[in-house]
Amino acid sequence: MKRRIALLATATLLAGCASAPTPADYAAEKPLLDLKTYFNGEIVAHGLFTDRAGKVLRRFTVQMTGRWDGAQGTLDERFTYSDGETERRVWRLRDEGNGRWTGRADDVVGVAEGRSAGNALNWTYTLSLPVDGKVYEVQFDDWMYLIDGRVMLNKARMSKFGFHLGDVTLSFTKLGA
Repeated sequence: MKRRIALLATATLLAGCASAPTPADYAAEKPLLDLKTYFNGEIVAHGLFTDRAGKVLRRFTVQMTGRWDGAQGTLDERFTYSDGETERRVWRLRDEGNGRWTGRADDVVGVAEGRSAGNALNWTYTLSLPVDGKVYEVQFDDWMYLIDGRVMLNKARMSKFGFHLGDVTLSFTKLGA
């Protein structure tokens, strides 16, 4: 019994020491994610917000239009929530080279920073999020994985002061591809 407890304690300790993934972990993965190609034209996404226990709090769809002019891009997102509420976010994206990206939007505090490699992109940013008449600054650790030329999956972890609040999960489909 003591041996089992020691093994469990060791496994728990090692799991706690595991490093977070980085985009470089996906460098060999295919297909290669090219944001300027994927986020050019019309895209639709379906998603949901879950609390930290995994309970679905809200569902939504997003109609997106992406356009690029050299290293500068615009991604116009139009959200429709399951309760009928609508929202719009317009991202101004910039390819900084070497797999580095920056992004700005009116409800993003400062600059979103991204890194891509292989089929993956990791965005980190702070979003001003209105909840029940108050606005909270919530940090997002956002991962996107290109599955094929049309489908990309997205999982974002939301936190405040390092405390996990919940997750956003999305499935993007590029139209006309």
